[in-house]
Amino acid sequence: MDFETIILKKEDHIATITMNRPERMNALNEQMLRELVAALDDLARDDDVRVVVLTGAGRVFCSGADVSEGGKASGLVGTPEGMRRNVRKSYQSVTLGLQKMDKPTIAMVNGAAVGAGCDFAFGCDMRVGSEKARFRNGFVRIGLIPGGGGTWLYTRLMGLGRGLEFLFTGDFLEAEEAERIGVLNRLIPAEELERETMELAREIAKGPPIAIQMSKMLAYKALEVNMEAALETAAACQALALSSEDHREGVNAFIEKREAQFKGR
Repeated sequence: MDFETIILKKEDHIATITMNRPERMNALNEQMLRELVAALDDLARDDDVRVVVLTGAGRVFCSGADVSEGGKASGLVGTPEGMRRNVRKSYQSVTLGLQKMDKPTIAMVNGAAVGAGCDFAFGCDMRVGSEKARFRNGFVRIGLIPGGGGTWLYTRLMGLGRGLEFLFTGDFLEAEEAERIGVLNRLIPAEELERETMELAREIAKGPPIAIQMSKMLAYKALEVNMEAALETAAACQALALSSEDHREGVNAFIEKREAQFKGR
C-alpha cells in the first residue's frame, strides 16, 4: 500500500512509522488513521520486523484529531452507533495495534503528544522523549473522554491518583516530570533523540524474538489475571522457549563467548 500521510520504513529488523503532516502538526485526519491501521496490520504480519518505532515529522509528535475536517476525524458525525463504530475502527484500532502486536513498540516523542496522539504514545510499550516532549489529555477541555484508550492507559502508567488528575484536568505533563514518574523511559537531548531511540530499538531487535514476544504477551496478560494464572501461562511459554533454536544459540554463544545470532526460531 502506498502511503501519503505517513512514512513507513523497514531496516535491520526495525520498522519506523512517521506521522507525516507537519504542516498540520501531524493532526489525525481520516486518511492518516486508515494508513496507521494498515501499516500496523502489515507490520504485525511481517516476521522480519522485530521492533516498531512510532514518531512524528517536524516539531510535534501528534496534535490529536484534525478539527478542520468538521468532526469527521473525531468521529463526531452520524448516529451514535455510527460514531461508536468509527472510534472502534480508527483510534482504538491504532492503540490496540500497538499494544496487541507481538513486537515491542517504542514512541519516539519529539514534541507535544495531545489527545489521541497522547493515547498513541501511551499505547506503545516504551516512550523515549526529548526535552520538547509534553503530553496532554485534551479531551476533557472539550467535553470528551479519551476514546483511544487513555482511560485504561493513564492510571497504569502514572498510578491511580496521578492518572486521574491527568484525566480530569487536561493539564500538560512536561518532559522532566514524565521521566520522573516513569511515563518516559528515557529523556534525551533533542539533537540525540533519534540516535538514542534507534540504538535502543537495535538493542532489542538483536534479542531473541520468540522470548521477547512471549515476554510482552505475558506482561500485558498479567494485568488481567492473578499471579497463579500468570505463572501457569509463563510455564507453558517457558517450555516453548526452552525448545527453540534461539535458546540453544544463546547458550552456545554464552559458552563460546561470542554475540548470539538469534533467528526467531
